[in-house]
Amino acid sequence: MENTIAELGTDRSLLLVDDDETFVKRLAKAMEKRGFVVETVTSVAAGRAVATARPPAYAVVDLRLEDGNGLDVVELLRERRPDCRIVVLTGYGAIATAVAAVKIGATDYLSKPADADDITNALLIKGSAMPPVLDNPMSADRVRWEHIQRVYEMCNRNVSETARRLSMHRRTLQRILAKRSPK
Repeated sequence: MENTIAELGTDRSLLLVDDDETFVKRLAKAMEKRGFVVETVTSVAAGRAVATARPPAYAVVDLRLEDGNGLDVVELLRERRPDCRIVVLTGYGAIATAVAAVKIGATDYLSKPADADDITNALLIKGSAMPPVLDNPMSADRVRWEHIQRVYEMCNRNVSETARRLSMHRRTLQRILAKRSPK
């Protein structure tokens, strides 16, 4: 643990943005034990307010929040504090959203469930360390899901435009987007 505190540097501020209050409280306690000075919020609006008023050195941002998309917080954090190390955390993992998150400035992208050690490692990793290669390929359902997510991100998260480009009914697309990604 002392090693982690030394790696954090002088500014140990950490912003946690997640609408799951139980999860965010538990994660906040775990991150405080690792030496971070934690501030938690449960909405995009509150995350944007903190990013504007006092941008942290570190941030963990959930992708899907009740009042919008966590990528909006990531963009503002990157504008306000270019050196901020940001991890996007989500239960709806998809390649398209991971690419979008990294393009706008996230340091890493983790799928839930991720524990405090995984998150700490992602926040503190230096250089371009590559993740290990997976042994099992994606299922056909997962490939379809990834493609839909990529087109959805290309359309700036516009459901109607995405449905038109994929030649599918808008309501069908909305049902697909509301579900968790297949394994």
